Amino acid sequence: MSDKECYVFDSFALLKLFQQESGCEKIVNLLEHIKSHKLVKYLNAINLGEIIYISKREFGEQYKMEILASIERLGFTILPTPNELIYKAAEYKAQYAISYADCFVLAEAIEHNAVIVTGDPEFKKVETLANIFWV
Repeated sequence: MSDKECYVFDSFALLKLFQQESGCEKIVNLLEHIKSHKLVKYLNAINLGEIIYISKREFGEQYKMEILASIERLGFTILPTPNELIYKAAEYKAQYAISYADCFVLAEAIEHNAVIVTGDPEFKKVETLANIFWV
């Protein structure tokens, strides 16, 4: 774990950014702040999978490939999903009424002492457990 501030992005925030939805300027500004201060930004493999299937289902293969290229260009550290993380996410899922994918974001944020970047209202149920940057 680093002493540097770090961020875990969920699929909600990144899809908002890539689809240029209302409020995406906050994400752009945060990404600029992260880059200029050489901070770390994470994306969990489970949330990457969510982004892949949602972008392909909604917009097609070409758009999906563009999104993956954008994630690569932005320099996200993709976090793997080891068994310990699966167990933690499952415990959060049993305890809180949030999606299973969101439980992975929560588990990673707690493990890395990171700020969750999201606009997903489900995270209001767990905002006492981790810092949240609302978009």
